[in-house]
Amino acid sequence: MNIILTGFMGTGKTAVGKLLAKKLGYKYIDTDYLIEKKENKRISEIFAAYGEPYFRDLETGIVKEVGKLDRHVIATGGGIVLRSENMVLLQKNGIIINLSANADTVYERIKATDERPLLNKPDPRKEIINLLKARESFYVKCDFRVNTDGCIIGEVTDKCLDYIEKKL
Repeated sequence: MNIILTGFMGTGKTAVGKLLAKKLGYKYIDTDYLIEKKENKRISEIFAAYGEPYFRDLETGIVKEVGKLDRHVIATGGGIVLRSENMVLLQKNGIIINLSANADTVYERIKATDERPLLNKPDPRKEIINLLKARESFYVKCDFRVNTDGCIIGEVTDKCLDYIEKKL
């Protein structure tokens, strides 16, 4: 059984995922990292060179690989939920937890980075709001949701652990 973390960029998937893996005695992997390693390019470079559809195809290929693993905490890219195929593959051997945050929280957490290709827009805060709205119907289908607004990593991890322990 795997634990899959989904959620918008800046919601804490990486930080929570690493701590969760440590507490569970699982291995930690990040699908975006695997894509970067496979392509030998940063996500932003992949988007710029080939576009979002190409990136989403790479993402689905990685999901097929990691879906076969066991006892892993898998942090996914924020848009992985956009393809139902990805969710079906991940649910076969995992508990899917969505980490959420409001648009202002997300903006404050990620505004200092230029590694977010979907936010390379004149008004990134507006883009965050639009993307959150567009993805909400996908995120609500996850097994469990944790709002990370105003929370520290340990609090979010503990909420996830409480849910996981009931399911294992």
